[in-house]
Amino acid sequence: MSPHPDPVPPVPEPSVPRARDGRAHREPVRPLLPSPVQELREPAFERYGVRLLLKRDDLIHPDIPGNKWRKLAPVLQEADGRTVVTFGGAWSNHLRATAATGRLLGFPTVGVVRGEELAGRPLNPSLARCRADGMRLVFVSRSRYRLRGDPAVRDALVAEAAGPGRPVRVVPEGGSDAAAVRACAVLGEELATLRESVPAVAVACGTGGTLAGLAAGLAPEQEAVGVAVLKGGFLGAQVAAHQRAAFGGERGRWTVEDGFHHGGYARTSPELEEFAAAFEQRHGLGVERVYVAKLLHGLAALAADGRFRRGTALAAVVTGRPFPEA
Repeated sequence: MSPHPDPVPPVPEPSVPRARDGRAHREPVRPLLPSPVQELREPAFERYGVRLLLKRDDLIHPDIPGNKWRKLAPVLQEADGRTVVTFGGAWSNHLRATAATGRLLGFPTVGVVRGEELAGRPLNPSLARCRADGMRLVFVSRSRYRLRGDPAVRDALVAEAAGPGRPVRVVPEGGSDAAAVRACAVLGEELATLRESVPAVAVACGTGGTLAGLAAGLAPEQEAVGVAVLKGGFLGAQVAAHQRAAFGGERGRWTVEDGFHHGGYARTSPELEEFAAAFEQRHGLGVERVYVAKLLHGLAALAADGRFRRGTALAAVVTGRPFPEA
């Protein structure tokens, strides 16, 4: 079945500055790198003798969520005017980040979206933001989307989405190709400077690319801990595959914790919601629910189980902000 392209021309958000001829201004991209580290007095960790540090990747750029800037950096260098075609679900942070990057730097973007049934419905806030940032949305069946790993299916999807013969830069779902994984190693290098007091660094995992790069960049004595946000138990193998593709072999010390997905991707539970709301109230810091809440809740449970040594600090990478933002 043919994909369903977005029939409505992209319309920039009203908040986007516009020139007299109607074109949206390209805004300068000034990433905050290295991202800051913030210590919180959090009782869920302090009672077990563990200090909590937040690596604030959510502050890298106001329009490009968290770790997505790191993953998209190679795309910025290589796009060179080509159309960027990528993949994601209806609430994909990656699609929003790619669309925002295209708007900021002036290259066209196409998002292949899982679920052809969405083509005839009003856009949710996440897809509406993508369209407002100039991304063309192409909706495909879930069965065909699942086959995107097959090169022939992927090439056909890309050709149908971008148009035949158009030069493209294809970015996988989540942005985790080999170039992106290597770019995420810089995150580990930034945290390696804290090796004496921070033996463990943790990040939430969707496709595993950030964990793969993070572990490669950390100091040898540090461990990277991935908290899976979706069920299936496949992320360990996927992280290893990412590292082989990016570095030629596995790098660093890393583990994946599969027990804190709360039902699967974008699913939640009363326990998770209660934890995140209390954390927000204590610290005045919005907690993104799909990734960051599961990360912090999982780490608190691991601290209670004695997973982290007393007298040490644990760094948690905050990969994004709540969306839509209040």
